[in-house]
Amino acid sequence: MDLKSLNYFISVYELKSFSAAAKACFIAQPSISAAIAQLEQQLKVQLFIRHARGVTPSEQGKKLFPLAKQLLGQAGAIKSVFSEKTHKHPFNLGVTRGLGVERMSLLLKEFTSANSAVELTLVPHTENVDARIILKDELNENEQYIDMWHEDYLLAMPYDHILALKDSVTIQQLDGLPFIQRTPCSAWDHLQDTLAISGVSLDVRAKITTIDYALGLVHAGLGCAFLPAHSEIIKRSDVIFRPIVGLQSTREIVLAYTTSSKAINNLKRLARKHAH
Repeated sequence: MDLKSLNYFISVYELKSFSAAAKACFIAQPSISAAIAQLEQQLKVQLFIRHARGVTPSEQGKKLFPLAKQLLGQAGAIKSVFSEKTHKHPFNLGVTRGLGVERMSLLLKEFTSANSAVELTLVPHTENVDARIILKDELNENEQYIDMWHEDYLLAMPYDHILALKDSVTIQQLDGLPFIQRTPCSAWDHLQDTLAISGVSLDVRAKITTIDYALGLVHAGLGCAFLPAHSEIIKRSDVIFRPIVGLQSTREIVLAYTTSSKAINNLKRLARKHAH
């Protein structure tokens, strides 16, 4: 059993696909398949259940995953202890607000691991940066970009709200609804225009700028909010998300860059890997 095979196993486990893992590891798919088969033979277990749309880990695969992660982490720690200290090159990454802590942390962990000579600093996306992860609306004319995440705006409400019993909410049902306004936000402007055309008005109870505070106020029962429902927040049990009939708003998150370097190329690769 070697560390490379374990690394391939982790990639297949996380991406749930041999072909996606091959792309992420920059090797041919047969090499990934052979490495996993050899690992299964050595351990005398089946690690993945194959099906038409990819793979799912077996119980034995689930048992191996944390052990493989720990072993590779320890191997990396050993390597860093004996490696020569190198001069760190600063890399400023501009990040717009409200992108989701979990997915950004995973992306940045992989980026720093792949760029040991880089000293990463997260800064506001309006500052002088090497690259930016931003809303597509925030792109400059001279920037190239890679699509990362597309998210629909949905109505967020407390789990015990009367409208939470419905599968969707109409514009008319928003009339007089206690609401938390999050600005600046182009989706809020779209909502306001739609409400004005329908003769509907909201009861704005608070005005804030961040998604996290909006969710906190929704949970506290202050009102509802119109928020981008990415996977990290939509799985919350204390807040319910519902679509508004006849109102479609989506935000597109992209990696923006103007130059090329090893670090930026690695970031581009990871942006494609994590895109959905």
